[in-house]
Amino acid sequence: MGKLQEDFEKIWATIRRVPLGRVATYGQIAAEAGFVRRPRLTAQALAHVPPGMEIPWHRIINAQGKSSMPEGSRGNREQLKRLKNEGVKIVKGKIDLEVYRWRPRSLAPLLD
Repeated sequence: MGKLQEDFEKIWATIRRVPLGRVATYGQIAAEAGFVRRPRLTAQALAHVPPGMEIPWHRIINAQGKSSMPEGSRGNREQLKRLKNEGVKIVKGKIDLEVYRWRPRSLAPLLD
């Protein structure tokens, strides 16, 4: 397994820890996985999820509290639908990170 694949595995494992009804940002996932200031690595890992691998991809949003998919796109609609089904309130396409952000113990002091 190559280095990039190992990094993706760490990112995927971290994403799996985001609980139902919570969201995390790309940067937050990267930092929790050990890749501080590397949010694009999270995006790359999500783009390379192998077929059949179960990843709660819809719980990962940008730092503005929005989906990073083009507004109105199929992926955007699917992401927002899944989050709503988990009880996440979305107002004008935005999620209140103060309310719904996942706060793992390791990052809690940095997020508050």
